[in-house]
Amino acid sequence: MDDLRRIGSEPDPRYSLANERTFLAWVRTVLAVVAGAVALESLELPEGAALRAVVVVALLAFALTMALLAYRRWRRVERAMRLGEPLPPFTLGLVMTAGLVVAIVVLGLVLLL
Repeated sequence: MDDLRRIGSEPDPRYSLANERTFLAWVRTVLAVVAGAVALESLELPEGAALRAVVVVALLAFALTMALLAYRRWRRVERAMRLGEPLPPFTLGLVMTAGLVVAIVVLGLVLLL
């Protein structure tokens, strides 16, 4: 990986800090998903151990994926700002929303059974 400090010119600190805050917001969301997975395991929900393990592992895999995508997004935005290029398209929000909708539907179905 290239060192971003050596690429292009230093952007306005306000934009870099805003990019950082956005990244940290995604990290907080990831932590909330991890906390939800831990809560399901701790409360032993859903009832079946195998089903619970599948749900918990799926939530943790989703959280890991989102953490990696958030970091990738932060780097891409920072790089684009340093090179004076257009910002990359915002697809992370769509991925996160779709993943959370699927998780909510699956958890709802599992808890109803």
